Order: sequence, then C-alpha cells, then structure tokens
Amino acid sequence: MSSNYDSTGAVAPNAKRLLSAGFMAILAAGVGFALRGGIFDNWGREFGFTASQLGAIGGAGFSGFCFGIIFGGVICDRIGYGKLVVLAFALHVLSAVVTFTAAGASAYNSLYWGMFIFAYANGTLEAVANPLVATLFPSNRTHYLNILHASWPAGLVLGGICGWVLDDRMQLPWKWQLSLYLIPTLAYGFMFLGQHMPKSEASEKGLKLGEMLKDVGMGGAAVIALFIWLFSKDALGPMLGGLTGAAFFTGPSWGWVAIALGIGTFVTFSGLSGWALGSGLLFILFVTHTLLGAVELGTDGWIQNITGNILSSEQGKILFVFTSMTMFALRFCADFIEKKIGLSPIGILLVCAILACLGLNLTAGITSFAGALLALSIYGIGKTFFWPTMLAVASDRFPRTGAVAISIMGGLGMMSAGLVGSPGLGYAKDRFAGEELQKSNPALYAEYKAETPSKFLIFAETHGLDGKKLGDAKASIAANKATDKELAVHAADMKGDRRTLVADSFIPAIMGVIYLGLLLYFKSQGGYKAVHIAKDASAA
Repeated sequence: MSSNYDSTGAVAPNAKRLLSAGFMAILAAGVGFALRGGIFDNWGREFGFTASQLGAIGGAGFSGFCFGIIFGGVICDRIGYGKLVVLAFALHVLSAVVTFTAAGASAYNSLYWGMFIFAYANGTLEAVANPLVATLFPSNRTHYLNILHASWPAGLVLGGICGWVLDDRMQLPWKWQLSLYLIPTLAYGFMFLGQHMPKSEASEKGLKLGEMLKDVGMGGAAVIALFIWLFSKDALGPMLGGLTGAAFFTGPSWGWVAIALGIGTFVTFSGLSGWALGSGLLFILFVTHTLLGAVELGTDGWIQNITGNILSSEQGKILFVFTSMTMFALRFCADFIEKKIGLSPIGILLVCAILACLGLNLTAGITSFAGALLALSIYGIGKTFFWPTMLAVASDRFPRTGAVAISIMGGLGMMSAGLVGSPGLGYAKDRFAGEELQKSNPALYAEYKAETPSKFLIFAETHGLDGKKLGDAKASIAANKATDKELAVHAADMKGDRRTLVADSFIPAIMGVIYLGLLLYFKSQGGYKAVHIAKDASAA
C-alpha cells in the first residue's frame, strides 16, 4: 500500500470525495430505515398486521442487508467497488417499485420483499464503503469509520423529521413518505460516478481469497452457518410458502433443507479457508457483533413505536430524531476520545455497553417527555460508537482478511438484527402486552387477542393484541373519545412495552462482560495496537 499519506492520513487524492459518497450512500439507507420505522403503525392499521408480522417485515430490512454485505465483501476485491455501486443503485430503485405494489392479500409479501431488496442494496453499499474508508485512511480507521457511519444517524434524523411532518402533521399517504429516500439515492450515484477507487491492503499485497479467509476459518464459518440455517428455517421458508402456497416450505421437510443449507455454508467457508481453525479473537468479535446488531438496530426499528406508545406518536418521532442527532454529533468525536482522553477502541466499546444497558432501563420507566430525553440521551450515547468501532477493531487486527472480515461482521450484525432483534422485540411486545391484559381483564383479552399466534426461536407460542383493534383504540384515545375498555387495552400495551425494554437491556449487559474480557486480554498483550501485513504477514 502506498505510504504517501496526506495530513489526514489518506492514501488517495480523491479520498474525501469517496468518503462523502460513502457517507451519502449510508445516509440514503438511514433515511429509508427511519421512514419505514415511522410508518409501521400505518401498515398495522391498513393491513391488520400483528407486532410480530411487522417485526418480521422489519427483520427483512436486516437479513437482506446480510446477504448484500457478505456477498459483496467476498467479491468486491475481485470485481471492483464500482460495479457493486451500480448494482446497489439499481436495487434501491427496484425496492421502491416492489414496496409500492403493496395492496390486499399480497401486501405482506410486497412489503417483505421490498424491504429485503432495499436492505440488500444497503448491504452492498456497506461492502463497498467500509473497506474503502479503511483502505483510504489506514492510520486513523476508528475516526474515519465513525465519520462514515455518522451518516446513519444523519439519515435517521432526516427520515424521522420527514415522517413527523408528513405523517403526524400533514397525514400524507405512506407511499409519498417512503419515496423520499430516492433523493439521497440519486445523490450518491452521482458522487460515485467516474471515481477511481483504491484496492484494499490485502488485495494490493496479492492475497488470494483462501488466504483472506484463514482468520475467519471454521470458527467464523460456524457462526455464519448458524445464521444461514436460522434465516432459511424462520424467514426463507415462510417467505417461499407464502409466495407459492406450498406447505413444503413450512413443513418438517423444509427443516432438513435449512439444515443442509447451514451445513453447506459451513463446508464452503471452511473449505475456502483451507480448513483453518480461524482466529479465536475474530470468532469472539463475530459473536459480539451479532449481539450488537440485535440490540442497536433491532431496538432502533422499534423505539419510535415504543416511546410513541408510552407518550405519543409525535413525541416518539421527536425523541427518535433527538437520539439520532446525538449519535450524529458524537461520531465526529471518536478521534478525540481515543487520542485525547486515552480510551482504546475496546475501552470505548465497554463504556458504550454500560451506558446502553442503563439507558434502556431508564427508558422503560419514562413518564414524561423530559424524562425520556434524559433516558434516551444515555442510551443514544451508549449505542453511538458500537458499530463503526467494532469494524475498526476487526480491520486493525485482521488486515489480511481485506474486505471479507468486516463485511462478514456487518452481515452477521444485520442478520442478527433481522432474525433476533426486530422479531424478538416484536414477540416480546406481543407476549408482555398480552400477559398484562390477560392478567388485568381476561374477558377483554379474549376480545382483543390476535388470531395469528406469535412465535420466536425456542420461546413458547403466545398471542398478542390485534393490530387493527389496537390501532382503533389508540385513535380513539388521540381523539379523546376512548371508552374504558380502550383505555385498559392501551394501558396493558404500554406495560408490555416497558417490560420489552427491560428484557432488551440484558443484551448490552452481556456485551459489557465480553468487552471487559477483551480489555484485560489486550492489557496482558501489552495494549491494543493495529497490525499491518507489511510488518506482520502471519499475525492477527
């Protein structure tokens, strides 16, 4: 890799243009994500979806990302970044077309696949942007990856504000709201146009794919295979069954197909790595990032809905925008925290885990808008540095993996958000709200109980509250025309939301324990430091 760095440590004259283009690409993803999160209640009212169904649709917005970033990460050093940008642009436009066809009995499939395609495009862009920025700024990756990912909360802010104005204020149709993400899509397409993009450190050194995968090895392959099996069993099967009407895709025979897909994934990645065991540290980073994806992005997908339910829909959107603005501002401060305060990337992650756990518990107890601002500020600070700093650690410690390791890590985080975080919180909302109403008024629970049961992983099947009936109750409350029954239903639903946030807080608590262990490990090794192929070709 060239050593001709400029004052910022960049290795290419168009580094700032490429950083800005990557910023705009992820901003488009954030705008679309925020707009979709804000119209979940619209979909629930219009199509009668349960919280679990909405969670599954939201989950497609993560699982699609996983396939985009992993596939893109594996091939980007071979075909070049430019072709992947063109693919992502086309898929972003296609996702709008598919989503806007939602109507009647086919609405669920249209929304699910539209979300999946949108997410695949986002994943493809991150497969480009993350290794590109890590390559452009090799001496300051934590700082510039945090700047790159400041675009995510910036997109959340813009999307949240647009949703607040167009939905709560102007009450425009959800299709008009959602179409706005096409504006930054056009912008990033123009900014990438005609730009030369450098190769990663591993690609420039001439490392083959097998060499890049040695640190991933069988340990990393096992984590990937687990989530491919989970996706095939819980998402792909029901999708294909809904589209074709064939019971095969939801029956026991499909379960064996899902197992075969998981085993095939393990054999493929392990074989490509030469059956190397892989790095234990990278395995731990992979597992931790699956927890990170579940708590950060899974929670982001529901937080407007939850806080809007506890307070009001409008206040929920304002709080979401406020939290996202906090993240946006702080992601420009990673360099100051690392170099002036003296926290290593692992130290930053440990502090973030503690604050995220505390913030979620405080948010569960909010009773006023001011209290919510304080609680969500703590949570927002906590989740700010998670994602980009984890990518920086993987890039620092495992340079010979090129784009592969950080793409797999991002993919696992998104897959976890889609298969664990988003549907898990939807299940928790259904379960806890149903339990609260059944405990306070069994007859009312029987009246408002959803016909479709909620399922999640190994947890017991439960029945939440009917989305359409619950939406009608909330509308009556907003219009000051609610009956005692509707008030009771809403109270149970709010209690369920509070319990959901408390359950969610256990994930960053577990992450905190892992980060503490990593901090002690690096201390025993003489401190955290980056590895470079030129000096330590066999390291990592």
